[in-house]
Amino acid sequence: MRNKGRNDQSAGESRGTRLSVSLSGTNLARAGDYNQRTVLQAIRLSGETTRVELARQTGLTAPTIANITGRLAELGLVRQVGRLHGGRGQPALRLAVNPDGAFTIGLNIDRDHITLVTLDLAGEVRSRVSTEIPFAMPEDVIAYVSREIGGLIAAGGVDRERILGVGVALPDDLGAITLPRRPRGYERWSQLDIPELLRDVLPWTVHVDNDAAAAALGEAQCVTGFGHPSFFYLLISAGLGGGPVIEGSYYRGATRRSGEIGLMPDATSALPGAIVQDIVSLSALGARLEAAGLAPDSDLTDEAGPAAPIVSQWIADATRSLVSPLVAVNCLIDPGLVLIGGRLPMPLIERLSASLNEALAGLLIPTHANVRPATMAGDAPAIGAAIIPVLDQLLPSDAILIQAGRS
Repeated sequence: MRNKGRNDQSAGESRGTRLSVSLSGTNLARAGDYNQRTVLQAIRLSGETTRVELARQTGLTAPTIANITGRLAELGLVRQVGRLHGGRGQPALRLAVNPDGAFTIGLNIDRDHITLVTLDLAGEVRSRVSTEIPFAMPEDVIAYVSREIGGLIAAGGVDRERILGVGVALPDDLGAITLPRRPRGYERWSQLDIPELLRDVLPWTVHVDNDAAAAALGEAQCVTGFGHPSFFYLLISAGLGGGPVIEGSYYRGATRRSGEIGLMPDATSALPGAIVQDIVSLSALGARLEAAGLAPDSDLTDEAGPAAPIVSQWIADATRSLVSPLVAVNCLIDPGLVLIGGRLPMPLIERLSASLNEALAGLLIPTHANVRPATMAGDAPAIGAAIIPVLDQLLPSDAILIQAGRS
């Protein structure tokens, strides 16, 4: 499964409204027919299933299902886990994804941290490492990945020969947008070829995507995504990003810059040129803590601690700044949910979600989606990035064709 022959910085572009492209460039190229991808996805979503159930779910004939599941077993992607007893005739074979059938690596580069994860074919995180580093330069990232990748792979029990590829998630305009304490020279990120930068330390196919898009793609592939195929994802990190998923597909827009909620003008601010992420971001919250003489790593969840009044005011201000953008999202997209993820502590995500729901409920708008924490929160960009090679090489291009998991 290993592939050293192709780097794909433009992978995100080709995924505009499709969640995967061809298998070209891997030794699974002959396994890339759509029906096979569809059956594999159905098995992943079911946990355990039978050939009869797969035929019912996919609409494929029993002989076709038998041939496809046989090929998937030969490739090591699915396995038999016993027989289903209780009916007439010979008990049906139960099938499940083989978690060790394929692995991927996810890397999230942000303005305040670097995170690496390994993922197995079942979607489980096998190992994780992360470091807090403000405005890491390219050489910092290379040094960190070089130092950690061997131990990460070993800790996850990952077979290097079955690594499909690497997904890298980072904010758009990483080196261009001004944030508090950004150092001189950080603009170098804007001119870099990321796959080329990582070639020597991550010698697999590299896919690069926006961090919010990666997080949303990851959410679309979990239980939340299949129960609510249309949602809007808010990623609160050093900055603020967003991602619209419509009927199971990530929508990028005409210039591939959809979801840029953090760069929307903040009409509630008295400052000229203010944008939403000037308030709604970890950088903004950290600046408030620093101005109050508190450490950036202060406990934000202690409601009796010194940071408590600052956090409460920030939630109120963040709610005010987000209401108008979310009204636009609700009226224009009509999502089933608005999900909040990112590195904000979960208790604060829950408080912000409740505050936004209360504010939106008081407005006379045609519809408003419930705001709630995302299933994947803190490591969502890294995990979502790790899912991209699986989408690219093994899964169907339209998740909405699989009805498993929906009511």
